Amino acid sequence: MRKFKVAILVLSDSCYRGLKEDASGKEIERILRSSEISSSWEVVCYEILPDQKETIKRKLIGLTDEIGVDLVVTTGGTGVSRTDVTPEATKEVIDKEIPGIQEMIRMECYKRTPTAVLSRGVCGVRNKSLILNLPGSSKAVRESLPLVLPLVPHIIELLHGHTDHN
Repeated sequence: MRKFKVAILVLSDSCYRGLKEDASGKEIERILRSSEISSSWEVVCYEILPDQKETIKRKLIGLTDEIGVDLVVTTGGTGVSRTDVTPEATKEVIDKEIPGIQEMIRMECYKRTPTAVLSRGVCGVRNKSLILNLPGSSKAVRESLPLVLPLVPHIIELLHGHTDHN
């Protein structure tokens, strides 16, 4: 199995300014390393950005169009506060949305954390890259990312034209 290039983006004003330590991006890395197919993931970018829509859009475009990562996992900026703009930035750059993935995340996480339904995260495709928005808490990352990881290799293979469904 080939290695999938992964980018992790932590979207948080407080982490960007150094007022708070990033925990959710580190949790994403930990989950990738401990997954059943851990040898398939290669983290090629790990960056903390402010909650600014244009900055997020530029980074998503650069990661997908220029670097050609297979998967971008964002954490943070998916709630309902004034500064939460990750879903809007993501929607403006994706070619296709995959709403079922976020629906699954919200419903499964709701069983343990009722406020999980407040997450407005988006999942979608830009070119041959999958972009997945996760909430900004490490607990939410722990509850949601393992739900999606088993689907990612299949989605990426489809994006690369491997559409044999035998």
